[in-house]
Amino acid sequence: MPEKKANLSGQEALERLRAGNERFANNILSHGTKMSQAERIALTEGQNPFAIILGCSDSRVPAELVFDQGFGSLFVIRVAGNIVAPSQVGSVEFAATQYNTRLVVLLGHTQCGAVAATLDELRNNSRSPSRNQRSIVERIAPAVATLMETPLRDDPVALMKHAVRANIRAATSHLRHGSKILEHLIANENLLVVSAEYSLETGLVEFFDIPVD
Repeated sequence: MPEKKANLSGQEALERLRAGNERFANNILSHGTKMSQAERIALTEGQNPFAIILGCSDSRVPAELVFDQGFGSLFVIRVAGNIVAPSQVGSVEFAATQYNTRLVVLLGHTQCGAVAATLDELRNNSRSPSRNQRSIVERIAPAVATLMETPLRDDPVALMKHAVRANIRAATSHLRHGSKILEHLIANENLLVVSAEYSLETGLVEFFDIPVD
């Protein structure tokens, strides 16, 4: 079995993402969409992503662009509402164990359509006609339902803002505590799992709920 490559620490990887996002937000990009034939061929030999991003499928939040990273740098998992289901957990486990990647970012974003749809269903006590779409709403609902019982219910803008954050935090907690493999890596091999929110308005990513050593 081939020896695994060394990778950045979780904190080093986080700083690289911060720097890349700052470049993106300031329109100073270092990575273009093109790559040379030599670079493409080199990647056929394997990959060594320094960060795992579990984010929303929204077309306005492509992780490689948001963090100004090139081919082969990020292991990206995208699903509506950045929900965490077994297939997403398994994908994170795979990258963390296979590539020694030591940073996982749960990336949500402002104006998330899946969160908005969930709030709408809770507000109107309705259900999506699609069983598949309901499976997404049902994973978001527990994180945001309690907000509907507060004064935020009467302030749609504030409600949406808090709901997005609540959904991100719930998904991050699921990653941290819903997998024995990830729990082991966090406790024994310095895997860092953090929350983040991308602002459609500013282009900036805010990282939060970062564990302190």
